[in-house]
Parts: sequence; structure tokens; C-alpha cells
Amino acid sequence: MASSINYITIEGVNVPLIHEEDNRLPMVSMQLVFKQSGSIEDKKIPGLAKMSAKMMNEGTSKLGSIGFAKVLDAKAVHLSAHAGTETFVIELSSLKESFDYALEKFEDLLTDPNLDTETLDKVKAVTIGALSRKENDYDYVADRALKAELFDGTLLEHPSNGTVDDVKRLTSYDIKHFLKEHLVLSKAVVVVGGDISMSEAKEKATALLKTLSKGEESVLPYVEVVKKSERTVLERDTEQAYVYFGSPYNIKVGDEDEYKARVATYILGMGGFGSRLMEEIRVKRGLAYSAYARVNAARSNVYFSGYLQTKLESQKEAEETVKEVISIFVKEGVTQAELDQARKFLLGSEPLRVETLSQRLSRTFQEYYKGQELGSSLKELEKIKVLGLDDLNAYIKKHTEINDLTFAIVTNSKT
Repeated sequence: MASSINYITIEGVNVPLIHEEDNRLPMVSMQLVFKQSGSIEDKKIPGLAKMSAKMMNEGTSKLGSIGFAKVLDAKAVHLSAHAGTETFVIELSSLKESFDYALEKFEDLLTDPNLDTETLDKVKAVTIGALSRKENDYDYVADRALKAELFDGTLLEHPSNGTVDDVKRLTSYDIKHFLKEHLVLSKAVVVVGGDISMSEAKEKATALLKTLSKGEESVLPYVEVVKKSERTVLERDTEQAYVYFGSPYNIKVGDEDEYKARVATYILGMGGFGSRLMEEIRVKRGLAYSAYARVNAARSNVYFSGYLQTKLESQKEAEETVKEVISIFVKEGVTQAELDQARKFLLGSEPLRVETLSQRLSRTFQEYYKGQELGSSLKELEKIKVLGLDDLNAYIKKHTEINDLTFAIVTNSKT
């Protein structure tokens, strides 16, 4: 089984349709993905995309949130919306026998969302409560502070959920304008899978897409990490230190050598007890229960980041150890044994990444979204299979920018 891409032409717009038929269960799922419609589009109102998605989960103005939920539950239909950094997604799933009914409700939601002021006030109250509670989640606080430093003065400077003050100033007009501008044909991609043929999927998706206006396609901006090293310390009533760190990483999604970054960061910080950071920070020095680092790669931004938690009295040593491990990693590269272990895991775990229908559809969507040809993920594995040690180390030593570390630390210096 493999996913494929077709196109639906409406009002001169070619909307991609990603499809895979799987009739082992009488289920059908559909995602309507809108590109360039996530939190990177918040502009002057942080949290706008996320709040717009939450409002789309409040049913229709005709039935209200409770009434709409009841009619969905009656047919075991799942319909929900969420927004990421780059995309806005509405998901639908149901039994095959209820799929036509589910699509009717999907159309109702697109054409008559419940956006009145009373509903917005309710959603804002819930969101403000959640944000207030997060102020005591020091992992969240440290992560937010790190991203604010890494992307200072850019579109990604602010938290995607906004702050309490940001949420308070959002209006129904802001939500309506955002949805009108972004839930359009020119930004749409349809992903359909399950007990449904390509021809039927195309027919059903075409009917749904006709409810959307044409709109305008926009260019996704690329946001560079601020090229500086900073150290932000936030004092809280905590019994341990939360150490978050990050730096630029000079690659872009779709680069020819992206697979080398995958292998290198697995060895440095993603390989659990086999990773360099875990070995030095936990096994050898006992500074933390775990330590983790990765490359966060999206079309709009790429950066290196990691984190650990440690005792207050070990905070400084942990910071210095992170710097030391990364510096040695860049300077000396990896060993053959580390490369062999990473290769074994990445190749051996591949079946687990494509065992479900949703995983395969997601992979195909990502290949399309990144501008890659279908099957590029499998070609990447072939490259990893023959990757040589000298080639990998030359790549690692070239990326000295990851030494330009920014730290965001939540600690308690009074203890």
C-alpha cells in the first residue's frame, strides 16, 4: 500500500489530493490542510491562529457547541481543528456508512462556524486559565524564553498560544478575518484515507471544496535564528534548574544533506542512553536524569535545541558540560561505532514509522509539502545505509554554528 497524489481543479486552482485506500476497516478519514495559515500568520496578534482553531471546535452558530457535538456523537463522527506553526488543519473521521453525513456536518462547520461573542468569551476564559496554569510549568516557561531569545524581533518571537494579555484583546472580528483570509482554496490540501477509492475521494472532496472561496496563495516566510549567544535566567520558586539551550543550524528543509543532520543529531542528543549528551551528563557525571537535543526543521525555520533538568547546585556544571560536549562533537566528529549504532536504529525502526494509514498519509503529505518527490523518505534511508564516517564527520565539523548557544534557565538562586 502507498499513498498517491492527484489534483482537483476548482476556479482555476489545482488543489492537491493525497489519498490511500485501505479497506481492512470500514473507516474513512479526511484532513483539510491550509498552508501558510498557522501561528506564523498571527502577525500583530499572538495566539490568533490557535484561537481561531479553538473557535472552529465550537460547532455551528445554528446548533451551538453542545448541539453540534451531540449530532456528531450520534453517528460516531470526529471533527476537530488545530493550528500549528505553518498550517491550519481540520480533521474528519467516521465509519464509511456515516461518511456522507459527516461531510454534511463538515460543510456546515465551514459555512456557519459558531463565532459569536459569547462563545469567544467562553473559549478565551478557558484559554486564559490554561495559560495561567502554564506559568507553573517551568519546562514551558524555559522553552518559551529560549524561543523568544532565538527569534527575537521576528515573526516567531511570541508564544504560539499568545499570552494572557494577547488572548484578552482578541475579538470576534479578528477570528472572522483570519478564517476568511486563510480557509481558502488557494491554500488547501486534502488528505483522504481508508475504505474509499480515489475516484470517490475526489468526488467527495470536490463537493466540500466548493464551499470555500478562492482566496490568495501567499509565500511562507523563512525566519532566521538571531545570530547571537544569550543567557536568560528566570527566578522561580523551584527545587531544580530547568536548562534549555539552542542555536542556529544552517540547513533548510529539502537540502541534499538533510539526512546527515538526522544521523548527527541522533548521535549527539536523540539516541537516549547512547547519545553523547546523555552519556556525559547522566551516565558519567550524574547531573540529570535525562538530556536531549535535536534539530527542529520546518520550512519556515530551522534551529538546534535541547534541554535538561538538574539540581540547583549542579546548574552551572550542567551548562558547561553542554557547551563542552557540543564543542568536542563539532571539533572531533563521531566514531564508527556511533555511526553504526545510529544507522542500525534509523533503518531498523523504519517499519514502525509507516505501520499505520495515518503515518503513511502524513509522510506523503510531508514529502509533498517540502517540495520533494514521492518516495524521497525511502531514498533518504538508502543514503543513510551507505553513509561513510569521513563524509559524516566532514558534515559535522562544518556546522560550527551550533556552538553559538543561547541558554534560557529557570532556577532559584535563593535556595
